[in-house]
Amino acid sequence: MSIEVKISKKRVNYKKAMYILEKRVENVKKGLKKEFIWILEHPTTFTGGIRSKESEILDKRIKVVKTNRGGKITLHNPGQRIIYFVINLNDRKKDIRLFINTIEKSIIEVLEKYNIKAYSDRKNIGIWVKNKKISAIGVRVKNWIAYHGCSININNDLSYYKKIVPCGLNNKMVTSFKDLGFQKVKGLNENIKKIFLRNLSKI
Repeated sequence: MSIEVKISKKRVNYKKAMYILEKRVENVKKGLKKEFIWILEHPTTFTGGIRSKESEILDKRIKVVKTNRGGKITLHNPGQRIIYFVINLNDRKKDIRLFINTIEKSIIEVLEKYNIKAYSDRKNIGIWVKNKKISAIGVRVKNWIAYHGCSININNDLSYYKKIVPCGLNNKMVTSFKDLGFQKVKGLNENIKKIFLRNLSKI
């Protein structure tokens, strides 16, 4: 099964990205388009998943975009890499836990490329380094088509997390490549593409 991969160099508006993603879900369902991986960045945007609460907005001046993904409130901002996907589990194993495990495994393997030792946590979805979250995951499954995605903090401004309770966690429990001492991260998009394609092809 072939998966189309798109890498956007310019930042993409969050609502525009969601429109494109939802359209792709429908087209994949109808067999009109290939499955999809999309690597991009967003302008600064706070989004609330289906489990988000008003109390998790600490700065009441910010606007939170409601979304139908799983999870709570999170942040997208420049310097954070987003990986969206549209994967048809009708043509694969209909196992949501396996799918999420595959996404987690893929992120961990990307980080391993830079000698960052990361791990997943069953109680708190996402990927962690030294007890701090470096990657958030939010997935929705519709008619056995899994979509939305994950984010990896590279060199984004982490101070924006102080405006929310990110993913229901203390906002001090967030890290990034830059926070871990990386000034430059070479070959990231290609590593993401190669690792995600390899692992998704196995399910």
